[in-house]
Amino acid sequence: MSFPAAYKIAYPILIMAITCLTIASCMSGNAKTDSGSAITHQSNGDTIFIPPGSSVLTKIMTDSVHAALYRSRIMATGTVKAIPTQFAEIAVPFSGRITRSWLHLGMHVTTRTPLFELNSPDFMNAQKLFFQEKEQMLLAERKMKRQQDLVANGVGTAKELEEAKANYDVERKEYENAVLGIRLFKADPDKLVLGQPLVVYSPIAGEVVDNKIVVGQFIKNDAGSIATVAELSKVWIAGQIKEKDLAALQSFRECSITIAGFPGKQFTGKLFHVGAMIDENTRSAQMMIECVNRDHIFKPGMYVNVEFINAPVQAIVVPQSAVQQLRNTEYVYKLIRPRTYIRQPIETRGVLDNKTFVLKGLQERDVIIRDGAYLLNQSR
Repeated sequence: MSFPAAYKIAYPILIMAITCLTIASCMSGNAKTDSGSAITHQSNGDTIFIPPGSSVLTKIMTDSVHAALYRSRIMATGTVKAIPTQFAEIAVPFSGRITRSWLHLGMHVTTRTPLFELNSPDFMNAQKLFFQEKEQMLLAERKMKRQQDLVANGVGTAKELEEAKANYDVERKEYENAVLGIRLFKADPDKLVLGQPLVVYSPIAGEVVDNKIVVGQFIKNDAGSIATVAELSKVWIAGQIKEKDLAALQSFRECSITIAGFPGKQFTGKLFHVGAMIDENTRSAQMMIECVNRDHIFKPGMYVNVEFINAPVQAIVVPQSAVQQLRNTEYVYKLIRPRTYIRQPIETRGVLDNKTFVLKGLQERDVIIRDGAYLLNQSR
C-alpha cells in the first residue's frame, strides 16, 4: 500500500508528539509547576532537580556551612532544700512545763548547747527508776562480795555464791539500761540529782531557724516540733529533668544556678543523684544537686533556675530556617551539583540565636539551601 507524500512527512511528527505526551504524563507526579504551566522542580527519591529558568531559583538562597564550638545546654528549675542529716526539728521527749529557755533565732548551736529546760513528771520517774536500779545493783554487789568472802574462809557454799553472782549480773544489766535511759537525754548519771529538770540539747550543730518556745507553757510529748536547728552551709536543690534530656545529662556534673532575687549572680552546683523512676504525668525524673551556701543566700523553699553547660564540642552551624523536618527526621537540602539538591538527614544539638548546631550529617564547606527550602517540600 502506498501513502501520499504528505502522510509520509506527518507520520514521524505524530509519533514524536505521542512520545512527548507519554513522557510528560509519566513525570507529572514528580514535577511541580508554577501556576500550572512551567515546571519549577522535579524529584527523584530524595534528589531534587531545579530546571534552568525556574522561578524557584530566584526564591531560594544558598550558603556554605562552617564549624564552630558549641556547648550543649539543659535548662531546669529546682527548689532549695535543707540536707536531711543537717536538719533537726526539736520536740520534747516527755510531757512537761518549760521552765527556762536559752533559744533565740539565728543562734549558732553545737551538740553540747542547751536549748531549754523542762520540768517533767515522766523525767522524774526516769530518775527514780535510775536511782532504784543503782541501789539494787549496789546491794547485789555487796551480797556477792560477802558470799565470796565466806567461800574464801570455808564458811559459804559454791551454790550460794553462784546465785549471788547471777543476781548481781541481772541487777547490773538493769542498771546499765537505766543509765542509757538517762544518757539518752544527755543528762550525766554521775551528776544526776533527784528532782532536777530535764535540759534538752541540740542534736546537731547548726543555726536556730525556728523557735516556738514560750517559757511557762505546758507541752505534751505528742505536740510536735517546737524549735528547728539547721546546718545550711550546704544545701540541696531538688529539680525535675525531662526524660528526653536524661541521656545528655550523663555527661554533666556541674551546673550554673541563678536566683531571681540576685540578678547577675551565678552559683555553682554539683549533680549527685538522678532518680530511678519517671513521673508518668510530667515525664520527668527527680535530680538532686548539692550547693555550697556559706553566705546563706540559698533559703529552703526558694525557687532557682538550673543550667547545665557541657564542655565545648565542634559542630556545624546552619541557619534555623534551613532545617526541615519529615516525621521524626530533621534534614537540610544539600547541593550535590548545579541546581540539584539532596535531602540530607542531620543530627542536631540545640538552637542558639536562630542558629542550629549540627553534630552529624554535614561537613565544612557543604553548600545548603539557607532560605526558601520549604518551597521544595511540596515535591515529597
